[in-house]
Amino acid sequence: MAGEKQQFNIYLPAELVRRVKHASVDANVSLSAFVEQALESYLRELGEGEQR
Repeated sequence: MAGEKQQFNIYLPAELVRRVKHASVDANVSLSAFVEQALESYLRELGEGEQR
């Protein structure tokens, strides 16, 4: 997960945001790192792990 970081805003249900925040605390990683890891994992499962 190398490279330049870029910020973007998304809108999610409040309950999902709460769950993700708690999960990142439980995993002892920042919220950004947690979401990045989750998205990378999901894209790998879809076979889309290669950067374009």
